[in-house]
Amino acid sequence: MLGILIVNITAQGQSHFFYNHMNLNEPLTGPNLYSWVIEMGFFEGNMRGLFSILFGVSTILLITRLETSKGTKAAAYLYYRRIFWLLIFGCINAYVFLWPGDILYSYAVCALVLFPFRNSSVKVLLLCVFIMLAMDFYHSVRAMRYNHTVMANGEKDSLLERHNHKLTKKEQADLRNWKQTEERDNPAYMMKRGLAETAKVQSSNYGQLFVFYGKDLMLRQTIGFYYNWLDIMLFFFIGMALYRSGFILGTKPLWLYGSIAFVGTVLGLLINYHILNLQYISRFNATTDYESFPYGLYMMRRILQTMGYLSIFILLYRIVPLRRLFNLFSPVGQMALTNYLSQSVITSIIFYGFGLYGHFQRYELYEIMVLIWIFQVAFCNIWLKYFLFGPFEWVWRSLTYLKAQPFKKVRENIPAETVSGTVANL
Repeated sequence: MLGILIVNITAQGQSHFFYNHMNLNEPLTGPNLYSWVIEMGFFEGNMRGLFSILFGVSTILLITRLETSKGTKAAAYLYYRRIFWLLIFGCINAYVFLWPGDILYSYAVCALVLFPFRNSSVKVLLLCVFIMLAMDFYHSVRAMRYNHTVMANGEKDSLLERHNHKLTKKEQADLRNWKQTEERDNPAYMMKRGLAETAKVQSSNYGQLFVFYGKDLMLRQTIGFYYNWLDIMLFFFIGMALYRSGFILGTKPLWLYGSIAFVGTVLGLLINYHILNLQYISRFNATTDYESFPYGLYMMRRILQTMGYLSIFILLYRIVPLRRLFNLFSPVGQMALTNYLSQSVITSIIFYGFGLYGHFQRYELYEIMVLIWIFQVAFCNIWLKYFLFGPFEWVWRSLTYLKAQPFKKVRENIPAETVSGTVANL
C-alpha cells in the first residue's frame, strides 16, 4: 500500500506526461535521476502487481467465508454488492478526489468474472494465467511489428521524397503515419503536452479540474480499460493460484522461495536496467524502443520482479524478530481502502488546494511522500486500537450488508463470551 504511493505521487504532483519520463526542464542528474531510477527500476508496476495478487487472494478468502456461513446464493449476492460499491468508490476517487490513475474502478469491473473461479484448482487457474500471458505476448509482438513496419515504410518513403520521387497514395499515407508517430514519440512533444497540462491545472479551480480530468477519465475507463484489463486479470489469477497452492501461505520449501526471490528479482532488474538505460541515453525518445526490442518486455519483467519481491517478503516473515516490524505496518494493509483513498485526498489538497501542482522536482515529491507514510502508519496503528475497521472499510462493509456494522472495539473488561459472540456475528 505504501509502495503504491512511490509511483503514484509523481503523477499526482506533476503532469502524467512526466510519469515514465523525466521532465527535461529539470536536472537529469543527481537526486532527480536517482529518484527516477529507483521508482521505475524497483517499484513501477510491481507494487500494483503485489496489490492485484493480494486482491485475488482476498477474493477467495471472502467468498469462502461467505459460502461457509451463508450459502452460495447469499455469498454471490453479497460479493457482487461489495464489488458494485468498490466500483462506486473508484468513481469517487477518480472524479471527486481527482485521481485520474485510480485502479479501483478497473479492479471492480475485472472482479465481476472472478466468482465462477472461486473453487477452481491450481491447474485451472494457472491455465488461465498462461492463456492471458499468451494473449499479452501476441498483442505485444503485434504492436511492435506494427511499429517496425511504420518505421521501415516511413524511412523508405522519406528517402524517396528527398530524392524527388513521386510517391503513391499508399506511400504518402505511410509517410504521414510515420511523421505523426515521430512527432508523438518525440521528447519535445511530450514536454509540450506536459507543460500545457501543468499550466492548465495551476490556473484551474476545483470545478474546472473536475471537467478537465473528467474528459480524460472517460477515455481511461473505456478505451484505456480495454487495453489494460489483461494486466489486472493476470495478477488476480496469479494471486488465486498462489493461495490455492499454498505458496503465499509460506508452506513451500525454503529453497523454492529463495530461488524465485533471486532469479525473479535479478532478471527483473536486469531487464529494467536495459530499458531504463536505453530511455535515458535517447533522452526518452520512444522511437528507439522500436529498434531495440522485438516485443515488449514489460509484462515479463513485472511478473519476474513481483514474484521475486513476494518471495522475499515471505522469507523475511519467517525471521521471527522481523515480525515486529511487519506488525507495525500490518494496520496499513488492514486499512488498505482507507489509505488508498486518503492518499488521493491528501495529495489533492496539497497539490490542487494549496496550488503546489508542478512546483516540485521529482525527488522533492518523495519528501512529501515520506511525510504521508509517517502519517498513515501512525494513524492506522492508533485507529485500529479503538475500531474494528478503517472508516472507508466500515462504510464499504455496511453498504455490502445493507446495515450499519459494529465499529468500535469491545472494551477488555467485557466478558470474553460477549466478545467472541460479537466477532462471530461480523
